[in-house]
Amino acid sequence: MALESAPDDRLLKWSSSTPEAFAVFYRRHERVVVAFLGRLSRDPELTVDLTAETFARAYRARAKFDPERGSARGWLLGIARHVLAASREQGRVETEAREQLKMQTLRISTETLSSVERAVIEDGEMVVEEWLDALPDSERDAVRRRVLDDASYEQIATELACSQAVVRQRVSRGLSRLRRTAMEER
Repeated sequence: MALESAPDDRLLKWSSSTPEAFAVFYRRHERVVVAFLGRLSRDPELTVDLTAETFARAYRARAKFDPERGSARGWLLGIARHVLAASREQGRVETEAREQLKMQTLRISTETLSSVERAVIEDGEMVVEEWLDALPDSERDAVRRRVLDDASYEQIATELACSQAVVRQRVSRGLSRLRRTAMEER
């Protein structure tokens, strides 16, 4: 079986004897981890450090991964969540796993930072679109027109052939649902 098509649990298992297996795992999940940490930290440089420490910890703990307890992506995001929480608690990103593995400190280029910013923005936009798609049609249309298109309540009411009060109610309900969804995902 080629490494690129191997399931995550096998890649983690094989990485003890085949270092390229973890590299495949890394490439497969890097963007998700960057988007997750970037969305929460809102700082590209911090995101790079958090991501590096997350993968270093994952590499160190790869033998403990149990596919029966959940997906590798969930396991990895759990590690990322712990790395982020510890960094907030301590006021700095831990380097223990990277130091133990003798990883060099990353020198971040402007291009890398721009890439991280794009990944955070693009994935953040995808999340917002998913949340909007989960709204009832009437609320989704009202929120899109009011918030994303910056249309006035009067314009929206005319377009939808309803009163401004109805539009305000739809926007309010839609934004409330979005707020609850965002809070649940924190």
